[in-house]
Amino acid sequence: MLFKEFIDYLSLEKNYSVHTVTAYKRDLENFLEFAVAGYDYKSIKEINYSVIRSWIVSLVDSGITNRSINRKISSLKTYYKFLLKTKQIEVNPLAKHKALKTSTKLQVPFSEKEIENVLDLFEEAEDFKGVRNKLIVELFYSTGIRRAELVNLKLNDVSLSQNTIKVLGKRNKERILPLLPSVVKTIEVYLKLRNELKIIVDTPYLFLSAKGIKIYENLVYRIINSYFSKASEKVKKSPHILRHSFATHLLNEGADLNAVKELLGHSSLASTQVYTHNSIAQLKQVYKNSHPRNTK
Repeated sequence: MLFKEFIDYLSLEKNYSVHTVTAYKRDLENFLEFAVAGYDYKSIKEINYSVIRSWIVSLVDSGITNRSINRKISSLKTYYKFLLKTKQIEVNPLAKHKALKTSTKLQVPFSEKEIENVLDLFEEAEDFKGVRNKLIVELFYSTGIRRAELVNLKLNDVSLSQNTIKVLGKRNKERILPLLPSVVKTIEVYLKLRNELKIIVDTPYLFLSAKGIKIYENLVYRIINSYFSKASEKVKKSPHILRHSFATHLLNEGADLNAVKELLGHSSLASTQVYTHNSIAQLKQVYKNSHPRNTK
């Protein structure tokens, strides 16, 4: 298997998710295909920076965003660091590479009103799918959980006695998240309907399809997109925007940045600070409306 040692390193030592490992493998294979086709290299270990730069140019010419290109280069850089660590090469050809410049895109969160409008759509939900979808929306907005984390929730991750859920995040890091009383009630209704399914194939998992099979990420995206299309005119209507809304609304209400970091499962505060932009915008508006010198 191509890159087997490296893949094992990412999976077993670094505890990267299956999704992340697959992305690394795909990036490396795409680069090697380019090098073999254009420069007749048989091993990625022999390649120098000029070939890598040609690959970058070809990616730019193909219209791929700088952000995506940087991610691909990051995969390659991680691989070369692994080769250095295992003494398979002596020089990292990407040692002096500088990432391409990217523009910072602010994700526009849903407003509190938009989220209330979506939750209103579930007022009469009594069937399995309706209650399940309501719970999915409520969990995203009340916990800031990631889509992959939600899909992989298991029954024994939910503690109704403690009003908490246990989430397995990136690199297999666990965190305990509190549940609102309203969400606990929805969980109780959902579990009752779940138990009434005729067939349950994937027994351990919390969220199932009507056929008793574990739900998948694309289905979750479609659910969020479908409901929020009825209540919002924003271009992006995804689970990540709900996660962004969760963080932004907490910060708007004065939540501590470090506490939000822990809730989101971020490894560094820098990742959480992305969500402060909208809060700063709100602070500016409050400042503008309230400062004595501005009213004159």
